[in-house]
Amino acid sequence: QVQLVESGGGLVQAGGSLRLSCAASGSTFSINAMDWYRQAPGKQRELVAHISSGGSTNYADSVKGRFTISRDNAKNTVYLHMNSLKPEDTAVYYCNVRGVLLGRVDTTPFSAWGQGTQVTVSS
Repeated sequence: QVQLVESGGGLVQAGGSLRLSCAASGSTFSINAMDWYRQAPGKQRELVAHISSGGSTNYADSVKGRFTISRDNAKNTVYLHMNSLKPEDTAVYYCNVRGVLLGRVDTTPFSAWGQGTQVTVSS
């Protein structure tokens, strides 16, 4: 199966920056879309950034112009570059990847989630 390992979270001051990483490993697979979500205590999980297999990107209005999502296909890794961080960006950030498992009679679609990484922005 596909496993995701996240890293890069931490504590920063408002206006600072962080880069989150999410690396996929495990079964033989092909990744299509990759997403970053975040969830603050007492709030619903929200989509903050998306990148398709073709490289097109979409962002939540609240992070547009400050966050950048990118991917390294050779490393099966997706990144989230976060600049000009605000206290309201404080949340646990989760990556999600969707694709297909290979090496079977029929290809099998999958959706995998990372363990989450804490981002805390102080005022």
